[in-house]
Amino acid sequence: MERDLSLNLHVLVARLDRMADRILRAEHNISYSRFLALTLVGELGLSTQRALADGLGVTEPSVSRMTGVLAAEGLLDVQPDPAGGNRRQLSLTDKGKEIVASLRQEFEDKLAALVAHSGVPYAEFAQHTARLLATLDQMEQESTR
Repeated sequence: MERDLSLNLHVLVARLDRMADRILRAEHNISYSRFLALTLVGELGLSTQRALADGLGVTEPSVSRMTGVLAAEGLLDVQPDPAGGNRRQLSLTDKGKEIVASLRQEFEDKLAALVAHSGVPYAEFAQHTARLLATLDQMEQESTR
């Protein structure tokens, strides 16, 4: 068997990201990158722009611009950090929470349908994906010790 997993994973994730962006823009007028930012703020809870930049794998200035737009749209609350400095704390507004909850379920349903259509058992795919992510987390933690 030829070993193309690294390339295939990259192509799969890139195509899924593009598909998600097309769906979100067409049906909900929001980009996938902004939806991911809202989702990560929701997952991380009260967060900072630095933590969000790390989570998205982008620069802090990029996140600063994005959070400004999301705040202007009433989806994100951006407040100065009580500890001072240039840090900003982020949290979802009620409107942001509603969007994340409804769109996350919609995406999960669409991904489940895609996985089912491929003949791959969803539960197994989800389990293997979670195991891979857990292994990556463990390896990253061990490398920082």
